[in-house]
Amino acid sequence: MDSEGLVEVVLPGTVEPEGLQIRHGAVPAAGPGQVVIRMEATGVSFAEQQMRRGRYYDQPAFPFVPGYDLVGTVTATGEGVEPGLAGARVAALVKVGGWASHVVVDAADVVEVPDGIGAAEAETLVVNGITAWQMLHRKARVRAGQTVVVHGANGGVGSVLVQLAHAAGAKVIGTASTRHHAALREQGVAPVDYRAGDVAARIRELAPGGVDAVFDHVGGRGIVDSWRLLAPGGTLVSYGSASTRDDQGSKQWPVLKLLSRVWLWNALPNRRHAYFYNAWAGRTLAKNRFRARLRADLTQVFAALQRGDITAKIAAQLPLTRVADALRLAESGTVAGKVVLTP
Repeated sequence: MDSEGLVEVVLPGTVEPEGLQIRHGAVPAAGPGQVVIRMEATGVSFAEQQMRRGRYYDQPAFPFVPGYDLVGTVTATGEGVEPGLAGARVAALVKVGGWASHVVVDAADVVEVPDGIGAAEAETLVVNGITAWQMLHRKARVRAGQTVVVHGANGGVGSVLVQLAHAAGAKVIGTASTRHHAALREQGVAPVDYRAGDVAARIRELAPGGVDAVFDHVGGRGIVDSWRLLAPGGTLVSYGSASTRDDQGSKQWPVLKLLSRVWLWNALPNRRHAYFYNAWAGRTLAKNRFRARLRADLTQVFAALQRGDITAKIAAQLPLTRVADALRLAESGTVAGKVVLTP
């Protein structure tokens, strides 16, 4: 057992970042089929920004420990777990619980991180990498020569999507605020200012025949524009409702509205497709298939990093005890890449 004890961050309710609490306790033990991971890197995702406002559509009841994903070293294995896993560096997608010095995870849910990839680097690509890979390759099935639109092209998921789309041979139009345009141009992205009035019209100028895929994390009314940008045979992948982050009222409603739109659009005989992407889809009904797909896709993402197809963008690294600063920084919209928390 680790002698240093457990440190974890607790979200007690709908609070400002300064309202997060640091709790100390005993390091948990691994039960049957489980491992204990000593966290080396976790991060701030958009999900936690929604959770602290009580706006994430299936968050647990307060209080709870947030933290969507983590990377660390296996320090203990439970009964029935391959003992060789001890000492391995692994990544895990957990949805909640990652903001802690030690985390218990089912052994079947961990994915080994290849040698030569640092913990913080790997962390930037767990939830963001899986999301980008699955949307691009499993939903939109983007191929060489196609043109895609990535909203929030400088964001955590957006920046990985841009790079994976380029690696697949696609052309990318990316929306972002103007301060990110120079960096996007350097990456070969055609940038569009999402604050400058009619974004859809600007994208149409760049792609008069429509686009093959749109990746939209904004939701809200803009989703209709995203749908209209598609060429015949094109695919819209919606993966969030960032536009409703600060809204009051039902947290389910924006998602239900998106789902009903997607359902309706798919029912229309127009050869276009719409999906609402949820990283957790299939977990309860087909757990083994879900795990196999997750492992395969995250392994592909790490291989893409090793090949140089994608880079790990670390915006900042802060210790777990400075989680309020980390959350404020992530929410400021001024940084490119992922804000990473370390023990």
